[in-house]
Amino acid sequence: MPLFSNPTAIFAVLMLNIVLAEQLSKLPFFKFVGTALLAILITAITSNLGIIPASVNSPALYDGIFTYLAPMSIFFLLLSVNLRGLKRAGAPMISMFLLGSVGTMTGVLIGMWFLGGSAKFGDSFYALAGMFTGTYIGGSSNFNALAIHYGVNKTGNLYAAAVAADNIITALWMAATLLLPVLLKRFFPRKVVSSLSVEEQAKLDEEANLHIHDQELLNPQELAILLGLGALFLFVSQYLASLLPQVPMIIFLTTCALILAQVPMIQRLRGIRTLSMFSIYLFLAVIGAYCDLGALFKDGSLALAMLLMVSITVLVHGFLIFGLGGLLRMDWDLISIASQANVGGSATALALSKSFNRADLHLPGILAGALGNAIGTYCGLMIAEFLR
Repeated sequence: MPLFSNPTAIFAVLMLNIVLAEQLSKLPFFKFVGTALLAILITAITSNLGIIPASVNSPALYDGIFTYLAPMSIFFLLLSVNLRGLKRAGAPMISMFLLGSVGTMTGVLIGMWFLGGSAKFGDSFYALAGMFTGTYIGGSSNFNALAIHYGVNKTGNLYAAAVAADNIITALWMAATLLLPVLLKRFFPRKVVSSLSVEEQAKLDEEANLHIHDQELLNPQELAILLGLGALFLFVSQYLASLLPQVPMIIFLTTCALILAQVPMIQRLRGIRTLSMFSIYLFLAVIGAYCDLGALFKDGSLALAMLLMVSITVLVHGFLIFGLGGLLRMDWDLISIASQANVGGSATALALSKSFNRADLHLPGILAGALGNAIGTYCGLMIAEFLR
């Protein structure tokens, strides 16, 4: 019997776990782990210690978060994807990003073939393939959208192992994309001329930071509008899926969010990113409650297989984008940032462009990441259903 079984007490513990995850992610030792994985691990510890319920006899609160809040968190995150700005990314960045997306899909298929698919990952192998396709094209929102659609979020250990492998390889690829341009420029130099003044660079820095911050002011009306839109379009998507059962509900929800995101009135709403990140962290915390840590640490073969799968995916992606990009004589910095927009998303693409001191590539990298948010779920579903 858990220490806390009352829904309000469980909710309070989940809130505390999110706060702890946020605070720990600011420390040097935990920074590479990230808030998302920390939220899963901290809640896994509290559930395994019997402080809150685990997957056995899970409370209605968990089901409510999975059923309503989880898909709404995807909806909220996609509301920030303004596709009209893609023209500012430029053809070179977009072409490299799309090439990287093809590399990701190819890598997932090769990885699953090499590891034997269902032999290593069981009946959920195709869902995992879709999740990794989504996350290495668009990011965590696509990863979670596909996990929700295929029910992987309720298989706590499998999901936690996938998140852990994703985080490790994403961190390693960040280091690789920092080093590769330096090495490649030495052997295959590219002439890059930037005419930006100090003032122009500062302006681009400020504009880029506005696209990825998660601290916003919002008023009760804006909060009501956002929550109302999330509830309304979740209902609409569920209704459309009941009429057309051959089309996944997440496709309707994703498409509705992307269409709404292009409306200027929606773009002006404050609090979208803050609300979406909070919702995702709460969803991930509940996934942590479903994790059996003893089984997770005991099953080392699953973790190793997951790491190998993700490694193959990212290596094939890297070989394709850097290989063909080099043959096309693209700027190495641009290729690296486009790759990071695929694997890590807009925030890490911006961090990389800042490391290269390429203010001219700040916004293109962020916009490429936004394009990934838009198409990642569709690509992931395509790969998952193909393997299924």
